[in-house]
Amino acid sequence: MNGTATTSAAAPAALVIEDDSPSGVARARDATRTFARGLDPALEAEAAETLTLVVSELATNAVRHGGGSYTLRLDATAESVHVAVSDPSASPPRERAPDLSGGTGGFGWHMIRRLTDSVTTVPGPGQGKTIYARLNRRHTEEGGAATAQLSW
Repeated sequence: MNGTATTSAAAPAALVIEDDSPSGVARARDATRTFARGLDPALEAEAAETLTLVVSELATNAVRHGGGSYTLRLDATAESVHVAVSDPSASPPRERAPDLSGGTGGFGWHMIRRLTDSVTTVPGPGQGKTIYARLNRRHTEEGGAATAQLSW
């Protein structure tokens, strides 16, 4: 697989990445930043970095706990940004107490749940699972121009 990215013509601005390489999470972060910059209306810088953090945590969890490979899909509407990460493991994410001294993690799933407006794990089809995360956009009017930012 070794990292491929394509833009879907069926859904304008959609991005799909499949990866099983060690540098895949960094590639997912870079692609997410590029995706966020291309949105219209654009995301505020903080919202784009939060989206990147959510993608990074989901991709990292897929690599560490989900079988080593994943497919990432990003798309957006005027109301929200959607993230989907599929991996070959049927095991759902499990929440655990963060390890504050040993460095073994435990922070990712807590962050994902806190930073998203909804997160759902769906099994299959067949083997594996997909985690869907939604980050809502909030629209405000400032001087007649609409701006959009994720709401959290």
